[in-house]
Amino acid sequence: MIEALILFFSAAIVNNFVLVRFLGICPFLGVSKHLSAALGMGGATTAVLVFTSFCCAVVNNYILQPYNLTSFALLVDIVIIAAAVQITEIVVKLLSEDLYRALGIYLPLITTNCIVLGLVLLNASLEHNLWQSVVYAAGAGAGFTLVLTLFAAMRERLAIADVPAPFKGSAIALITAGIMSMAFMGFAGFTGSAV
Repeated sequence: MIEALILFFSAAIVNNFVLVRFLGICPFLGVSKHLSAALGMGGATTAVLVFTSFCCAVVNNYILQPYNLTSFALLVDIVIIAAAVQITEIVVKLLSEDLYRALGIYLPLITTNCIVLGLVLLNASLEHNLWQSVVYAAGAGAGFTLVLTLFAAMRERLAIADVPAPFKGSAIALITAGIMSMAFMGFAGFTGSAV
């Protein structure tokens, strides 16, 4: 149980995929203008991360490795990611048409979001077993959602703030992201491992 908490905390906070590993920057900047869209995108990405990590771990650990077919792992992982995103897109459209419209092009772009493939490849390189892969994916998704939500809340406040003209728009957003990144880097070393 303690190992699972450490793994989750490591992925969510200490080695946050957006602010420390710099994966998933496109939706981080693109969907973070409104809090509701950020929460929806975080939830959709978390679902895709957990589902793809589970499926890829099963396929890699129980099919590809035993039959010495690991050279096909990347291709199989990409197909699993694409299928997971399509399923997620259908579910989001059925559950909330407003959220589907708010996410716009960013929802199908989860397929090419480097956080998803990066997580799957990282799980393989760290030789995580099935449950470790799922816990690490849940932590990565929780961290992504946390950062996206915090950043969206800050951007909503910055939209009504008196920001000097040269810093309006993307400039202040990137400065804010940099300060958030420094804050998260303050957690470095908390888990005592390099996961």
